[in-house]
Amino acid sequence: MFSSRKAAIGALLALAAGATLAQSSAFQGIGRPATASEVAAWDIDVRPDFLGLPKGSGSVAQGMDIWETRCASCHGIFGESNEIFTPLVGGTTKEDVKTGRVARLTDSGYPGRTTLMKVPTISTLWDYIHRAMPWNAPKSLKPDEVYAVTAFLLNLGGVLPDDYVLSDRNMADAQKLLPNRNGMTTDHGLWPGRTLGNGGKPDVKAVACMKDCVAEPSVASFLPDFARNAHGNLAEQNRAVGAQRGADTSVPPGGGAAPARAAPVAAPSAAAEITKTLQQHLCLTCHAMDNKVVGPALADISKKYAARPDAFEYLKGKIRAGGSGIWGPIPMPPQTLPESEAEAIARWLAGGAKR
Repeated sequence: MFSSRKAAIGALLALAAGATLAQSSAFQGIGRPATASEVAAWDIDVRPDFLGLPKGSGSVAQGMDIWETRCASCHGIFGESNEIFTPLVGGTTKEDVKTGRVARLTDSGYPGRTTLMKVPTISTLWDYIHRAMPWNAPKSLKPDEVYAVTAFLLNLGGVLPDDYVLSDRNMADAQKLLPNRNGMTTDHGLWPGRTLGNGGKPDVKAVACMKDCVAEPSVASFLPDFARNAHGNLAEQNRAVGAQRGADTSVPPGGGAAPARAAPVAAPSAAAEITKTLQQHLCLTCHAMDNKVVGPALADISKKYAARPDAFEYLKGKIRAGGSGIWGPIPMPPQTLPESEAEAIARWLAGGAKR
């Protein structure tokens, strides 16, 4: 009887252990399994072999209509805009379409690199447009619209004819015409798997010598000595989206002239407070005080509405709501800064943008 009781207890302990293991493997109390619809909404990538490409189609003509209303404000009517983003189209020839290699990629005299010069797979274009465009409403384009926009973009680059209808059924045929389709290689062995390169063998063999090593300084960013002063003093230059930040690259690392003596700190003025607010909310990324950057100069905005009796209310509304078309095709998105700070900037602009 004692042995039977012992066996029963052992069986109960085994069942309890199994139940505990099952509970721990299911992460009790932590989240829940994703539903099929949630997985489908997340799993939208399209591979170079077109796995994941949804069914659909779109013509070049349909893509032109979508492009002019949803894309041209940032990328230009012909994909040539270089105001915010680098150009999408240009630099490819009919010969590139034949060979699958863009000749100008090796031409040091050609000034830039466009998207169609570099991209080796149409799936990359389709996937990026589908998940990230337009920039103010990503994932808002339906699959048929993405096919149409992709077809129009390839038509702009001389890849597809005017009457072409791109679809999931002929995407592989269009891929055979991409100008730089032969420009990608997987022979470097950086990606695993025998189907992606030379059996997974890397093209380099790192062997550390472990002698005569120079101590690496602890820095936030590192510019090698040979690259210093390659383009003058980077810290004093301007980019299309704001001033360049960084070290004075015209002097050796850790060297240069003696630091200037600090000027006396003055009491903050109203203009200084406004400048601080503009910097805090990244307004000066797109606007400069006296010259156009991406958007108009702040002085020009003030001058334009100086005689308007409702200038303060109007400017406050434009700051909060955003807009486009008044100063050019580049839109300004709505701003989410506090109401008091929006009013302070609008009052400063309406009052002449004094400094």
